[in-house]
Amino acid sequence: MRTIQFLALAFVTQFSTLAIAGDAANPSRQVVPLETIESAQVAADQQLEASQSPLTGSATTESSPQPEPLPILDRRDRIFYPGDTERAKPLARKLLLNIALDQEQIFTSPFRMNRHNAPWWILSAATTAGLIAADRHIADSFENSNGQVRWGGRISNIGASYTLIPIVAGSYAYGVWKDDPKAREIGVLGTETLLDGLIVAGILKEVTRRNRPDEKDPGKFWGGGTSFPSGHAIQVWSIASLLAHEYHDKPIVGVAAYSLAGVVSAARVAARKHFASDVVTGGTMGWFIGRYVYQTHMSHLAHMRSSLVPVVVPLIQPSDHSYGVSVVFARTGHEN
Repeated sequence: MRTIQFLALAFVTQFSTLAIAGDAANPSRQVVPLETIESAQVAADQQLEASQSPLTGSATTESSPQPEPLPILDRRDRIFYPGDTERAKPLARKLLLNIALDQEQIFTSPFRMNRHNAPWWILSAATTAGLIAADRHIADSFENSNGQVRWGGRISNIGASYTLIPIVAGSYAYGVWKDDPKAREIGVLGTETLLDGLIVAGILKEVTRRNRPDEKDPGKFWGGGTSFPSGHAIQVWSIASLLAHEYHDKPIVGVAAYSLAGVVSAARVAARKHFASDVVTGGTMGWFIGRYVYQTHMSHLAHMRSSLVPVVVPLIQPSDHSYGVSVVFARTGHEN
């Protein structure tokens, strides 16, 4: 009977985890090609220059054709564009609408399970069930001294909301100050990621109601506790995943972020606030949430950087019987 409960519980927890994995691996959003974005921006700049009077610099009264808007392929494109700086009220409204759409995708995605992602559901559910069965043995293998619990609690505070929220808010503030689209994107997407994770964790905690290791009847499900899954693990791994994907061209960022997330997760077990299955399940969910938010909401323009690329141009003058080559530097855009 206990094994059946473990398997049922594991399946419930994967309701969000592998659902996010399947959607992130095959996102419904179709990304607009970078060339289309650049062409539209160039056309918009040309229209703006043409509409200015050469003498006064003021806009002319003659109407000019407007450049065609970029195609809107997903509801999120109408709601939020993370490369822009906006006033607080519309920014908050758009952010909340995006989170509502994220939650809809997360909790309805099991109905879109197919033969491609079904093996991941089964593997993840089996792993979770195995960890739940071994939780007490893993917890007893620690020293569980007062010093261990005290330091584990201090270290794990790195993954708390009051630590991570100021970090993402500071990133957005820096982006506004320095007009850095990528910093603004990290601030906004980081906020969205944290809120998505908190909602998922809060719902699952209410469903499972597992007692913490330092409570009466430790590890008991539906005992009134809030142990499963770990909210700290979801939050810190979601931010680590977001940063790793944002700076995919700088592997050191991902290594540092994931290492810190691993330390925080282990500290929650050392502090006797969570079992191993709590942090592993929470960390897995957080990683997929971070990737899902990045893939769904990232802005190509926020990742653009220009560079000078040498181009060899042949020079041919038949009339003078002169031939040669010239090296010019052309500015081109790349994603980072």
